[in-house]
Parts: sequence; C-alpha cells; structure tokens
Amino acid sequence: MDFAQGERTAVSSADGMLTEGDLNVSRRRSRWMAEHIDGATRTLIEQDAQFFLHQSLSTPCLNVLRACEGASIEDWESRSILDFHGNAVHQVGYRHPSVIKAVIQQLETLPFCPRRYTNEPAIALAGKLAELAPGTLGKVLFAPGGALAMGMAMKLARLATGRFKTISMWDSFHGASLDTISIGGEALFRQDIGPLLPGTHHVPPPNTADCPFDCGDACSLKCADYLDYVLDKEGDIGAVIAETVRSTPFFPPREYWQKVRAACDRHGALLILDEIPHALGRTGRFFTCEHYDMEPDMIVIGKGLGGGIFPLAALIAREQLDIAGDRALGHYTHEKSPVGCAAALATISVIEEEGLLKHVRELGDWTLGQLRAMQKRQPVIRRVEGMGLIIGVTIGDGRQSVALAEDVMYRALASGLNFKLTMGTTIQLMPALTITQEQMQHALDILEMSIAAAANQVVE
Repeated sequence: MDFAQGERTAVSSADGMLTEGDLNVSRRRSRWMAEHIDGATRTLIEQDAQFFLHQSLSTPCLNVLRACEGASIEDWESRSILDFHGNAVHQVGYRHPSVIKAVIQQLETLPFCPRRYTNEPAIALAGKLAELAPGTLGKVLFAPGGALAMGMAMKLARLATGRFKTISMWDSFHGASLDTISIGGEALFRQDIGPLLPGTHHVPPPNTADCPFDCGDACSLKCADYLDYVLDKEGDIGAVIAETVRSTPFFPPREYWQKVRAACDRHGALLILDEIPHALGRTGRFFTCEHYDMEPDMIVIGKGLGGGIFPLAALIAREQLDIAGDRALGHYTHEKSPVGCAAALATISVIEEEGLLKHVRELGDWTLGQLRAMQKRQPVIRRVEGMGLIIGVTIGDGRQSVALAEDVMYRALASGLNFKLTMGTTIQLMPALTITQEQMQHALDILEMSIAAAANQVVE
C-alpha cells in the first residue's frame, strides 16, 4: 500500500475512531477547510504536511496561527477565535505580560543551567510547589513534559514498593510515550503499538455516563469496590494511577477517592494522581484533589505550568518517598530550566495576585447556570457537567450524535469559537482562566447558535 492509499484508507475507517477526538482525517474537516481556508494559509498548511510526519489529531493541520493573546488566538487571515481548547496550557491566558517579562529577564541572565548545577528560579519553584501542595507532598522533580513526569512517578513507585504492576483506568490519558500509553486507556494510542508494558491492569473509570455497573445518574461506588477487588486478587500492585477528574469531563463523587485511598493503604499500593491538564486552578482550587479532602502519594502536573510558553511539568511526591538518591528517575537535560521555572513562578504569581481561583469558581458556577438554561431551550443537549472551568456539554445519544457533535464544532469554529470534542459527543470547554464574563457570554451565544443550526439540519 502506498502512502496516499494509506491516507484514503484512514479516511474511510475514521468513523471507528471518532470517540477519541476530532480527527484530522474527518470528511467534515475537509469540507470546512475547503470553505474557509485558501490562499497563503493553504500554502502554509501544504508545506507543513510536506515536511512533518503525518499523524492523527495533528498533521495535516486544520489552520495556521499568526498570534495569540489573552483568551483568543488569531489565524493567518487575522480572524480572532476564542480558544476553549488551548491544549490546557493557557491557564493565565496567552502572552500574559507578567510571564513574558519573567521569561525575558531570565533569558538576559541565565537561559540554561547544565545539569550538575542548580539555579535560583528552579529552587524557588520547587519550594513554592511544596508550599502549595497538600499534606506531606514536599519533594519535587521537573521534566520537560507531562508524560516524562509520569514516567518518573512510575519509576519511583517501583523503587518504593518493589512492585512493577499498576492499576489505571480505561479511557484515561497520561501521555503519548510508550510507558504512558501502557497505563493509558485510549484505543487510538494503544492499538497496533504493542507489546506494551507488562503488569498494567485497567479498571472502569467512575463515569456514570458509560458505567458497566449500571449506576444510572449517581455513582454507586461499585467501580471503587471493583478496583479494591483487583488490588486484593493481584496482591502485588505497586501503584494506582488515575486522573483526579477527567477532562472529558466527568467528576467522581468525594466518596470515590476516599474509598480508593483507603484501598491503596490496605493493599500497600501508592496512589498517583495525574492533574496535568487541570492543576493550577482550573477547577477553582490549585490542586484538583483539594476538592476531595484526600492526599495522594504523588501528583503529576504540567501543561500550563510553563505559562503557555515553556514546556514544563513536575512530579510532587511525599517527603518519605525521597529514596532514590543513587538512581536516575529523570535526568533530563532541561529539568531545571531557569527560563521554564521563571515562567512557572510568574504563572503562579498571576493565579494568586489576580484572584483567579475565586474568579474560576464564580464564573464556572455562572456558566453552568447559563448552560443548563440553554439545555432547556435546546433538547439535543443531553448532559451538562462542570467543575470550575472544566465544562462538558454532551450532545444527543447514539451513533448519529457523533456526526451531530462534529457538525456543531465546525459551525462554532466558523463563527469564532474553538473547542475540542471528546468521547465522540461531548463538547469540552476549557477557556483561559482569565476569561471575562462578557467573553464567556459571547462564546455561549456562538455555541447555542451552532447547536440549534446543527440540530435543525440532517447530518450526513
């Protein structure tokens, strides 16, 4: 099979993967691009496709950006687009002046620090994260990305417990490296890539919308009981690894994490929470686990830590887990980047000084109220869920709803609103935490207009 034939085959089989996100081999994407992309933009996209390896969810790309600021991005044709996707890096908005200033100042003095040395921004950031983290989570390692930080957590769990087995969740995402897709649960990343890491057991997530235990509208905690059952039957699980909440989104009840924490303690397993997309205030608390009055053994954060500028992630562990002084858990070239750490310190200062945690809680509550009112006007909206500024709007039910949700997405994009589709039918809304109520109302107006138009048209 030649490459062109392979791409055609991917297009024809794309419908089987739509639950993983908005794929770049979608027929609707091709139609949208034909209608909205031309001239210099098309030339740049063709050049991008020429030089980059093609892969689902990115290359070939949708559009070309020339600028970004605050809650918005600007494409090559100077169209302003409210960005409710952002790959979850834009907690403090794009190009925040405080972050830009910190980066420039650091570039002028110490842009890089060789590994055998340390530097003041790295020390200050580690200390600040230890100060903010719950309980006894006071030891830190940095890495250039979330998947690498998760890999460090997995290594540390093996050393601390003497066990290599893990339990994680189906449908979860912890990164795209080979070790993190092994613990992850999304078919798009796992299929045809094996063999994956041994001993990576999976259990159903606490998601009432797709529950094998038939919970209905309220979680019965049978999923937590089943996790406990697997811990007991295996007997030698080293770590339970899970997203505190899923960005899809779904939000476990408080009792779920209480039961899982107790089960880990009972069976000698460490609890590692992945808060890469939503720590740093997206849920209205600095760490998402603070909503659950529960302390994990490790937290992994990333995405927005570098202020939407520098790739930076962190592993934050209990002080008692500082046991690997004779090993290399990370050893990454840029692990103590002065520029990245300066950006992160500025990001945390913005969150604190601009009162973003309170703003997120208030605006999140207001937005949920607006969306639930919209749900009454638009019966095609089946479900509205949210915590702070992680919000999900699920469209319809069943196979036809996948096409309907994608139609909504491209209509909204044409009107200046960018968001991600997840699990096929859920619109994921994750704006900059600095977004104003006026901007939010504008986004909701676009969303409702797009939903109404799509629902009134037969979707192919």
